[in-house]
Amino acid sequence: MRVDYAELKKTVLALTEGETDAVALMATLVCEVHHADDRFDWTGFYRVVGPELLKIGPYQGGHGCLVIPFARGVCGAAARTGEVQLVADVDAFEGHIACATSTRSELVLPVVNGTGDLLGVFDLDSDQPDAFTQDDADALDELLTIVFAEAA
Repeated sequence: MRVDYAELKKTVLALTEGETDAVALMATLVCEVHHADDRFDWTGFYRVVGPELLKIGPYQGGHGCLVIPFARGVCGAAARTGEVQLVADVDAFEGHIACATSTRSELVLPVVNGTGDLLGVFDLDSDQPDAFTQDDADALDELLTIVFAEAA
C-alpha cells in the first residue's frame, strides 16, 4: 500500500485543526503517517530538548534510540543542517546510528514552527533499500510546515 498524500493531508489537517501543542501534533501525525504506507517500518519524532540534543518523541514501530546528538546520525544531520536527509542506503551514510538493525533506508525532515524554531526531526525508516523518493520528502515537508506553523 502506497500513501495517498492528498488524502493524508486532508485527514491530518482535520485531526489537528486548532491544535498548537507540539507533542499532541507529533503524536497524531506519526500515527497517521505510519499507517499510511507499507514502506514505513519505523516512524517517529526526535525532539530538541537541549543544545545540540534530540530525544525520542512520539513514534510508531519498534524501539528507537533514546538520545541523539546533533553531531551523529541521519537525524543529527537533519537537525544540524536544517536540510532533509534522503538516504537510499543507511550503510553508506557515514556515522549512521543503527537504532534497529532492520533499517535499510531513511528519510529525515527537520520540523520547525512558524517562527523558525527547530522543534525536532521527523524520522521515517524502512526495511527496504531505497524506499523513499523526493516526492515523499516534498509531500511530508509541506505537511510538516502546515501542521507545525502554529506549534509552541
